[in-house]
Amino acid sequence: MKAEEDSQRKILILAGILMVALLILLLRMWYVQIYKGAGYKARIKGHSQLTVRLPAVRGEICDRHGVPLVENRASMEVEFYLPDIVRAWKEEHGSIPKLKYWGLDHGMRALKEQPDIVKIVNESIVPRLEKLGLAGDYNSRKLQLHFRDNAEVPYVYRQDLDFETMARFSENNLDLPGVTVTLKPVRHYVYGALAAHLFGYVGVPKEIDKEEASLFNFYQPDIEGKAQVEEAYNDVLKGTAGTRFLQRNAHGVIDGETSRIEPKQGSKVYLTIDAGIQYIVEKALRVVGRGAAIVLDPNTGEILAMASVPSFDPNQFVPSISRADWEKLSKDQTDPLMNRAINAYAPGSTFKLCTALAGIRAGIGNKEFDCSGGVQYGDKYMKCWVLTAKPQMPPHGHQDLSTAIKNSCNAYFFQYGNAAGIDQIDAVGGMLGLGQKSELPLNNVASGVLPGSEWLSQNYPRERWSPGYTANTSIGQGFVLATPLQMAVIAATVANGGSVYQPHLVDKVVAQDGTVLKEEPIKIRSDLIKEGGIPPDQFEKVRKGMWKVVNDDTGTARKARVKDSIVAGKTGTAQFFRNGVKDYHTWFLCFAPYDKPRYVVAVFVQGGKSGGSVPAPIAAKILEQIFAMEKGQEVKLEALAPALGNFQPIAGIDFSKQFPSQYGSDTEPVQDAPAESPELTRQSGGASGAKPDIKEEADAQGRANNKPRPQGGLQKFFNFLGGGRSAASKQN
Repeated sequence: MKAEEDSQRKILILAGILMVALLILLLRMWYVQIYKGAGYKARIKGHSQLTVRLPAVRGEICDRHGVPLVENRASMEVEFYLPDIVRAWKEEHGSIPKLKYWGLDHGMRALKEQPDIVKIVNESIVPRLEKLGLAGDYNSRKLQLHFRDNAEVPYVYRQDLDFETMARFSENNLDLPGVTVTLKPVRHYVYGALAAHLFGYVGVPKEIDKEEASLFNFYQPDIEGKAQVEEAYNDVLKGTAGTRFLQRNAHGVIDGETSRIEPKQGSKVYLTIDAGIQYIVEKALRVVGRGAAIVLDPNTGEILAMASVPSFDPNQFVPSISRADWEKLSKDQTDPLMNRAINAYAPGSTFKLCTALAGIRAGIGNKEFDCSGGVQYGDKYMKCWVLTAKPQMPPHGHQDLSTAIKNSCNAYFFQYGNAAGIDQIDAVGGMLGLGQKSELPLNNVASGVLPGSEWLSQNYPRERWSPGYTANTSIGQGFVLATPLQMAVIAATVANGGSVYQPHLVDKVVAQDGTVLKEEPIKIRSDLIKEGGIPPDQFEKVRKGMWKVVNDDTGTARKARVKDSIVAGKTGTAQFFRNGVKDYHTWFLCFAPYDKPRYVVAVFVQGGKSGGSVPAPIAAKILEQIFAMEKGQEVKLEALAPALGNFQPIAGIDFSKQFPSQYGSDTEPVQDAPAESPELTRQSGGASGAKPDIKEEADAQGRANNKPRPQGGLQKFFNFLGGGRSAASKQN
């Protein structure tokens, strides 16, 4: 009986204990789920929400009429989120393979350690991709450096996937941790090499904003301008980034997107360029291997076209350029990356326009001089070109200013320049912008050289300025260097009668809603009449001389004549030695129509025989087609392949022939060039801009070994594009 009572008591005690335990459990559940439930819920939500930065979409670059020249296109890319890949490896294997490397610790060289990301990727990710025929080659060293320096930024494994590859990625539903397929906007240069030297190129930033990156789980950086207009106007083109919010469930699997903040596209940049005129200029200039051409509005200073050959296609840089292509471009001796329109060269006889204006300012515009074949300065007899190029002809004889411009008489300008004085030449040259950089949104715009006694003492302290130096400067030889753009401004000043406009390339910046954010004003650098004191009627002497150059039967640029319009111009030829071989630099400046000029054309050609035989016909072709376009003839814009460079000497250009370029000897005497001249060098601005993104060649560790590709339909691909479970939501 006692034993039975003991058993019942034990059962009651046990039941009591169970009841108390159950009550405690219930109280705990109430405490956690009800009393503290809101707080725990908030904490769970905070840990489960992921943020992905969406790169901004760059604004377009358009011509003056709104024709898009630079747009954006979609690029399908495979990216590795390396921290997720490492985390998944650790969960599966328990430990992470490491490698050691030498780095810096507080400025001191130190042995450091990091996960062997190449081993992890090659053993956990690549085999799966190889089985599906989806693996690609990559550079293992670049992967290691990327993980070391920018682990928060996805590593781009494959770029610009074709339709078939993208479809296979989608239909196989990889479910690989840290592997995503993304759609990115990338730059598209609509007409290939057209105006490539103006646009520049883009790439990923050299350094990312670490503070901004810390706000996101996954950070997608914006591309940025690396050169030219893309770089100069990067702040208005780049737009505003967006954010994508993803939700991860209790098992660590991302369920999908909960919301997003769409990125905002950057503003549009409108250039002063006319796409039709730019196309005309580039097509005409391609008859030579090295040169530049510019079309200006003489009444505003707006650049309507600027071209340089050889050229390149900036689409090669999108999304990145291969090392082989970059080395081919950067090592090409014809310099396809260089914009010759803003590099400085000896201007030759085109500089006589500056000398002519300096003499007028000095009050000797009506003075005449004799040409007997040359002028003696010290122990040097400086010849006129007529003695060498046409020895059968007599010297130019007695001439006024207009006739001397027509004949491009060196002997006249030797004397005229010395009578005016180097200080007057420098003063007028300075007002015209010579020896100074133009305020253009382009890299490495050359300033050129406007020499004088002060310049000589600074650069050659042991030398003293002499009449011989002034004589050489007066004809655009010696130390004088100028860019084709600067010489175009001089021609524009003569054309409009004395206003020196600041050349400009950008018209306005417009927001996506149509709001004009900025307009580039028309600027007058100086006024040769009001500030320079040159009488207005004296400009006609220079204008008349340029008229004679083209329209007189003995002018040096008769090949520049254009039907139904009167052209006025000036030729120039300067000697240059390339690797010890004579390589003439030839020029032609002109404006038209003569009475009311609307266009100034400057053409510069390296390796031409003379200014009248090579650049003058090119300028005439440009003007003819511009006038035809004005009358309604359509200019059909098409993508241009890069213009190829060469060093072949060109004797002449004749567009009436199937092959316009006439190649000839570069040792023949030429009109309008001095018989004797010092060896001249250009002032080069170089390729300009930051180094582009270079896609490194695959190394041994990064080689893919794809198996036969599986066959399948494309329905999953269309589901993917239509909003099904995205690749970014497959991470766990």
